Amino acid sequence: MTEGAVAGGGGLQATGVRSMAVGGDVSVAITGDGARVVMLPAEAVRWAREVEAPPGAGNLPGSASGVFVGRKSELAELRRLLTAEGEAAVTQISGVRAIHGLGGIGKSTLALHYAHTYRRRYTLVWWINATSTEQIVTSLAALAVRLCPQWAASTGVQERAAWAMLWLQWHPGWLLVFDNVEDAADMRHYLGTLPDGHHLATSRTATGWHTIAPTMPLGLLDAEAAVNLLCTLALEAEHVPTPAQRRDAADLAADLGYLPLALEQAGAYLFETGTSPADYRQMLGRVIDAAAGGIDPERTIARIWHHTLTAVQRRNPQAVTLLNAMAWLAPEDIPRTLLAPLCPDPLALGEALGTLYAYNMIAYSADRQAISVHRLVQTVLRHQPADSDSYVPGRRDAEHLIQHATSGEDTDTDTFQWEQLLPHVVAVADSTPFRSPASTDTANAYQAAAQYLSRQGREAHTIPLRTAVLTQHEQVLGDTHPHTLTSRNNLASAYRAVGDLGRAIPLYEATLAQREQVLGDTHPHTLVSRNHLASAYRAVGDLGRAIPLYEATLAQFEQVLGDTHPDTLASRNDLASAYESAGDLGRAIPLHEVTLAQYEQVLGDTHPHTLTSRNNLAYAYRAVGDLGRAIPLYEATLAQREQVLGDTHPQTLTSRNNLAYAYRAVGDLGRAIPLYEATLAQGEQVLGDTHPDTLASRNNLASAYESAGDLGRAIPLYEATLAQYEQVLGDTHPHTLASRNNLAYAYRAAGDLGRAIPLHEATLAQCEQVLGDTHPHTLTSRNNLASAYQAVGDLGRAIPLHEATLAQYEQVLGDTHPQTLTSRNNLASAYQAVGDLGRAIPLHEATLAQREQVLGDTHPDTLTSRNNLASAYRAVGDLGRAIPLHEATLAQYEQVLGDTHPHTLTSRNNLARARQADQAVQQRSTATSTAADEGQQPSTAD
Repeated sequence: MTEGAVAGGGGLQATGVRSMAVGGDVSVAITGDGARVVMLPAEAVRWAREVEAPPGAGNLPGSASGVFVGRKSELAELRRLLTAEGEAAVTQISGVRAIHGLGGIGKSTLALHYAHTYRRRYTLVWWINATSTEQIVTSLAALAVRLCPQWAASTGVQERAAWAMLWLQWHPGWLLVFDNVEDAADMRHYLGTLPDGHHLATSRTATGWHTIAPTMPLGLLDAEAAVNLLCTLALEAEHVPTPAQRRDAADLAADLGYLPLALEQAGAYLFETGTSPADYRQMLGRVIDAAAGGIDPERTIARIWHHTLTAVQRRNPQAVTLLNAMAWLAPEDIPRTLLAPLCPDPLALGEALGTLYAYNMIAYSADRQAISVHRLVQTVLRHQPADSDSYVPGRRDAEHLIQHATSGEDTDTDTFQWEQLLPHVVAVADSTPFRSPASTDTANAYQAAAQYLSRQGREAHTIPLRTAVLTQHEQVLGDTHPHTLTSRNNLASAYRAVGDLGRAIPLYEATLAQREQVLGDTHPHTLVSRNHLASAYRAVGDLGRAIPLYEATLAQFEQVLGDTHPDTLASRNDLASAYESAGDLGRAIPLHEVTLAQYEQVLGDTHPHTLTSRNNLAYAYRAVGDLGRAIPLYEATLAQREQVLGDTHPQTLTSRNNLAYAYRAVGDLGRAIPLYEATLAQGEQVLGDTHPDTLASRNNLASAYESAGDLGRAIPLYEATLAQYEQVLGDTHPHTLASRNNLAYAYRAAGDLGRAIPLHEATLAQCEQVLGDTHPHTLTSRNNLASAYQAVGDLGRAIPLHEATLAQYEQVLGDTHPQTLTSRNNLASAYQAVGDLGRAIPLHEATLAQREQVLGDTHPDTLTSRNNLASAYRAVGDLGRAIPLHEATLAQYEQVLGDTHPHTLTSRNNLARARQADQAVQQRSTATSTAADEGQQPSTAD
């Protein structure tokens, strides 16, 4: 058999005894450590030999009928270890096992359930309070009173304890549970004196057991077991938790770090007070010491850890200093090097961390170079009273640590160090206590981390850091200090990056007004601020305000900074993109071309800004349908970004995605889809599974599958992407609305109009509410709903909606904007579907003429319009105009999109149908002519 223990806490001095006869009247009992000799009467010795324990004898401190979840495997493993691989049936059993773990992790509970579960396998089960030597002696003495009251009642504690040791030596097969052992060495004497049973010890200390007994570290509950425990305790008996209640419980369980005692404490509090899990989470730091019904006030998490910290303080005060500082950092992977400024001597640092490890207050990584702290330990420590200088213990030290760590970091080169450091800088920023003193040094640390993230293309991740920088600057420097204004502008940019324009625009507007007042109307920072506000207006679809502001800002940049200053070039690029958004490609493309030439001259051919400009020009070529120039430019830009920025830089991923989009536009799905798949896999790895750019990449891959006709892969991917957009960006974010629209469109393509139309209707309602009645996204949504009505044959609703949408497009975007032309084409097709060719054909003709003028003769949309007009001519029977137009369209499709593009195949099919119709007409004409000739033959009479 093996011998074992379970970690808990308390001091333990051995008082086991051996007996020796000295005459006929008394025996000498010697304590297990040889420190004490006790004289026992011969009669007492005889009773120690002859008294048998009654069946099931024991003194367990609680029942096993309470809630006990998630520890079945640990219980089975403990049994296996104690019985030495199945030798439990042997009479002479011997075993020791030590269980250790963080206070509140359930060591005593596991030991208690083990004792109850297997108590019938033991001759006696005795629970010993091992918090001190005196308590152990007292617990052993109580065993003598239980088994031999006729003698023990009239003798002293030492004699009773000695008698108990004699009894345990005479009667094998028992289980002794030593609860809360402080020093593993104190167990030696009992293990040497009492070999014929099982010893089970619980201890908070993880060290010192290797020469004493095998140990079993006890971990946290798994998530499902934690939720089950919390729901069982918090809800009425027999109540089955709803999915929403389980989600709330899961969130609370995660905050509690799946620590059993904390879950038990929370469950009792929720049940007794009726508090919701969400409210408990908000109050966590204040209720962690609250004892509801059934919870011992001395056994709350806060009290237990207070006792542990007191023991740590006595042993190594520096350890408490380190732990208080770590309370403000991220709970996982704290580098030892980060802590070094608090303890520069490596030997002293190792000893302090060793003390914390011994008490299970920290854990080491596999290489022991990083430390983890349970998040609930952090919560308790963060809610200690503040010092006289308003700092909560450890807070000042934590800020000094990140200041020291970021002061010399190079955000371009030290990627590994930054990635190690980032979670801790963010944690310090997120955990700032109310009214904690502000510091520009701390703000600089936050700013350095935010700038690193920004250079990595992870602007959205900077929001908590930029918020903290702004708060610190406002408190220390004032509301209109230049550094404060820069911080406010940077925060607005972060909000814009994540799509939260509702918060970005007011922040940009306020910053611009303050810069105009403080710095003047043409200060470079004021101009930058004005340009950013114009970009936000453009992002929200308000081109009426964006373009004039861009134009005015560019003129001021040219006047103040010169024609080729990088800020001027950036402003020119932004204006070109705004023209593009407005559909004015006639102004957009030349401006993009000029800007790119200037970037190449001023910054060089491979500067990141030059590459962005090149990408934007390629995008404009694609928008105008000039894929012959767009694709080579995309390919060149991607190759340069891979060389300059690396294969997985976010801008490289954007470039790769754009190239895939161009391949898809030209119908080359064989190259587009693998490129989309590779880009998505890299986005997931670099940016994470739910980063907005990753979601956009996932959406684009779904669109490519849809274009390939693979709706079996497209629809599930659209559904998953929409669910993630809803979770990450919210239910009404513009990207979420676009994703919802795409899913509805895919349902329509699959013929599932029963799901498509309600989704289109819901999306339109949300677009109207969030973006306004005439926002371009709203108009797109309205157009798609009209097309869905048309697909289901409800032309009575489709045509008026198409007409209204076209009128709004003309008003908002202008008569010749590409989206206006699309809307006009769709209305013409609806007229044609209802048989109103008198209105359809002129509208098709007008749309084609405008597309040829705006987009060019071979743009895919122009070819679509030409095909639709040819089909309308065919429908009205004008094959003389239909067939040549079909032939010309097919030739252009083959030239532009390739011989096997789906649009090319459709065009070829339409031409075949037109020729077939013409052949039928010719055959009917020939048959009619023959019949007429025969009718003119003279009749012959007999």
